[in-house]
Amino acid sequence: MTIRLYDLAGADAGLRFSPHCWKVRMALAHKGLAHETMPWRFTDTDAIAFSGQGKVPVLRDGDEVVSDSFEIACFIERRYPRAPSLFGGPQGEAVARFVNAWADATLLGPVGSMVLADIERALADADRDYFRRSREARFGDTLENVQAGREQRLPAFRASLTPLRLTLKRQPFLAGEAPNYADYCAFGAFQWARCVSAFELLADDDPVHGWRERLLDAHGGLARAALVGY
Repeated sequence: MTIRLYDLAGADAGLRFSPHCWKVRMALAHKGLAHETMPWRFTDTDAIAFSGQGKVPVLRDGDEVVSDSFEIACFIERRYPRAPSLFGGPQGEAVARFVNAWADATLLGPVGSMVLADIERALADADRDYFRRSREARFGDTLENVQAGREQRLPAFRASLTPLRLTLKRQPFLAGEAPNYADYCAFGAFQWARCVSAFELLADDDPVHGWRERLLDAHGGLARAALVGY
């Protein structure tokens, strides 16, 4: 049976912007696994009810159903051991788990605050009310007010990338000479912003920018070819 990935979509079904779904899309490409991506929107709750929860990514592979991006990565690593490894072994998996937690805790909030209103503009009409209510409750202000002043916050955000920058001055990817799942964990946040907003998070001469460019070109340019919503 075809592997199916339920993937967050905007008003245009071709616009796929979830950072967590991008982690999985890069992982599937890394392992060379043929799959079908199913567009899913915030209000399509019934479409993934079979997963027992209400968020994407959701991966269905035969009778197996897995949610949560890191759990999906672990699942396909074990289910397809002959395909290129996402982790390079148990130690690499442990390091990737740390990078995933760091990226979720350190990158997603600041990146989200700089593109929230841009995301809403890319959504289907049916999703906009849900998105506005849920995100304004999370951030404690209107989408417009949260996003306002992002130019002034940008230097602090760029400074927070120092751990990435110092590593990427010495090697092309977090994993070394070639990317693995640790890279995709951090890349998801940048691809999220790139898909929904023209606001540039990175300076051209930043090693993090060069790393992002290399990942955009990875796996046949999968991420670079992604539709953008602006």
